[in-house]
Amino acid sequence: MEDKRISNRANGCLVIWNIGLFALVWFLYYNRYTFDTYLLQGGILSVVIFCVIYYAISSVYSAHRIASVQIGETVFSQVVSFGIADLVLYIECCLIHNRMVNLMPGVIAVFLQIIGTMCIVTIAKRYLMKHIPPQKTVFVYGKDISKEEILSFKERILKKYEHLFDVQNMVSETIDKEQLHQYIHECETVLFYEVSRENRAGLIEEAMRDEKSIYLTPRLSDVILMGCEPRHLLDTPLLRYGYAYQKKSLHGSKRMFDLIFSIVLLVVASPIMLITAIAIKIEDNGPVFYKQARCTKDGKVFDILKFRSMIVDAEKNGSIPCTEGDPRITKVGKIIRATRLDELPQIINILKGEMSFVGPRPERVEHVEQFTKELPEFAYRMRVKGGLTGYAQIYGKYNTSAYDKLRLDLMYIENQSFLLDLKLLMLTFKIMFTPESTEGFTEEKSQELAVESQANEN
Repeated sequence: MEDKRISNRANGCLVIWNIGLFALVWFLYYNRYTFDTYLLQGGILSVVIFCVIYYAISSVYSAHRIASVQIGETVFSQVVSFGIADLVLYIECCLIHNRMVNLMPGVIAVFLQIIGTMCIVTIAKRYLMKHIPPQKTVFVYGKDISKEEILSFKERILKKYEHLFDVQNMVSETIDKEQLHQYIHECETVLFYEVSRENRAGLIEEAMRDEKSIYLTPRLSDVILMGCEPRHLLDTPLLRYGYAYQKKSLHGSKRMFDLIFSIVLLVVASPIMLITAIAIKIEDNGPVFYKQARCTKDGKVFDILKFRSMIVDAEKNGSIPCTEGDPRITKVGKIIRATRLDELPQIINILKGEMSFVGPRPERVEHVEQFTKELPEFAYRMRVKGGLTGYAQIYGKYNTSAYDKLRLDLMYIENQSFLLDLKLLMLTFKIMFTPESTEGFTEEKSQELAVESQANEN
């Protein structure tokens, strides 16, 4: 396809520009400080190390998805990728030479890498927007989906990606089958949104027959099947559910990482935490910490810790979600909320074993009771320890529905691994600088007190 060809060329230019600049500065300046005997071989090895780090981080951050993401996000992902690689190699040079080497050539290289990346991504994106038309799309929604939900989805998703999807028709699965098949035949992409089981298989088969691009929202049962492993009974293929969350090796490595990383982070962040605590105390002489009962693994209740960012009696009239410009937020609270410093005390929760760095966000007790009543599958989410960050916080937004957050959390539970945890921690750093996402990172801004009717699977 034309858009992939343009994207691949742009990504090739990015790789050549960023690696080429590093190699040029490294061989012209830094390499002579690093390798005295094996000058050429050492330089080549350093470039290879740079390429490995750059490729690994850019893969985690999806730094080459020029067509489908915004320019700023692509540039940011690229800068973090080659920036970390540049930093690692500079530290290598200093350690080998046993002194601080002049940083200026590296700074110049990074500056040129940033300028070149911005130019390449901007030119490629604008070309794609101007010359590559969006795909003709038919949006097929389930019979139980309300008009409000359809409009919400169109506003949140389809409008944002209108450069990719040209929605020709938005139709219910209940319309005449021949008419629906005609819509699918005439389009290039089909998006199935909460289509019922009895109709989904036939519609997908129809779309596959014409080799259409297919997108569909998974049912909870589909997500749980991600935890299955292929097996064979003689000549009969089987799927065996593996209970990934019960693996002792995973629990051991996860707890060891939480313990070591929380101690290191607590030591590094202790000066900031001390200053924050003093500022909170000076402002109104109230308590430094705010405690709230949350549910974690197996429904166990614990007190989650946060730096207090609101007035002392903020919840005297009950729990009211915080809104923008809320008068209950203190002056110090505005700063620590904006910088996410109010979440730092949760390192103590992690150190105590009440939380993990990665996992479904611990919910308030009353929310767990309400969600479980409306959607029994929500209890499955309680089979793993709650986390500081997770799938729903990274891939969701502040206004992501409770049902979609549950699907995201279940995706993590069924696919969890130590490497996935590392990936999600790296992505957390990225979303902290993405305003659209960060509102949902530390605390879901407004928890729904009822799950949408779509959650009741057909």
